[in-house]
Amino acid sequence: MAEPASVSVHPLVNRLRDGILILDGAMATQIQSRDLTEADFRGERFAHHPSDLIGCNDLLCLTRPDTVRQIHTAYLEAGADIISTNTFNATPVSMEDYGLAHLVGEINLEAAQLARLAA
Repeated sequence: MAEPASVSVHPLVNRLRDGILILDGAMATQIQSRDLTEADFRGERFAHHPSDLIGCNDLLCLTRPDTVRQIHTAYLEAGADIISTNTFNATPVSMEDYGLAHLVGEINLEAAQLARLAA
């Protein structure tokens, strides 16, 4: 059935009509495979943060954007049509475990920008 002339169809819908699209894989698995250290998660900005930050993968959007972007790029080069942001835990509740709930907006914005740059 054809779309009415006045209805705008999102480009993603058109791509889906042409076939199957491939979604990227697990960001956390890729991060873990890079053997990042506490210093990588802290960067200069959080060098004196009072709690451990290793494992706070979303924070890498601010402290190691190069790593996050490389992972996105690797998925795209492997054939992914869609990549997701590195924001699995970038919510106030999850980030409060690290004392970083106040950074949720900044992390989400940076994560979206990194994915867009890679695409």
